[in-house]
Amino acid sequence: MEDNHSPESYLIADRAPFGAPPRVRWRVRVEGKDLRKAGLKVTLPRLKILEILEGSATRHMSAEDIYRMLLESNEDIGMATVYRVLTQFEAAGLVTRHHFEDGMAVFELNQGTHHDHIVCQDCGRVEEFMDSGIEERQTAVANKLGFTIRDHSLILYGRCKRPNCPFRNRGKSS
Repeated sequence: MEDNHSPESYLIADRAPFGAPPRVRWRVRVEGKDLRKAGLKVTLPRLKILEILEGSATRHMSAEDIYRMLLESNEDIGMATVYRVLTQFEAAGLVTRHHFEDGMAVFELNQGTHHDHIVCQDCGRVEEFMDSGIEERQTAVANKLGFTIRDHSLILYGRCKRPNCPFRNRGKSS
């Protein structure tokens, strides 16, 4: 496999669906210089929040998840600061905010590559995917209707097929 990645990137292994091998992909490291490029001062809260977003096995984190991790690492950063920093990161294009089924905002580091999401309505598991056929079809539909796509978000909702899903049949109806 050819390595066309910069020294600022590193490999991560994503958790794969039950029974499948982990997926490996490149993740770009965000640093203080990236904050400055985005017009933000380099502060301890911003660096700590970036560190949590980069280091987490979970790609989609709520502000509460980030705050909890800050508390666990004895950081003195308040919840209001977490919300403010995430809003600044979103405005600067460093993170993307999503509202999946439960309506709670979750954030993921902007890695510069487009992907879509599928969310389990029982257990809340979120999988990312990229399907060139879906992308081509969306472009064709837009062209047919006289549009040029500038951006889009596709979220599919379903029920995972994991036989041991701990949340299956917990008050959900089909």
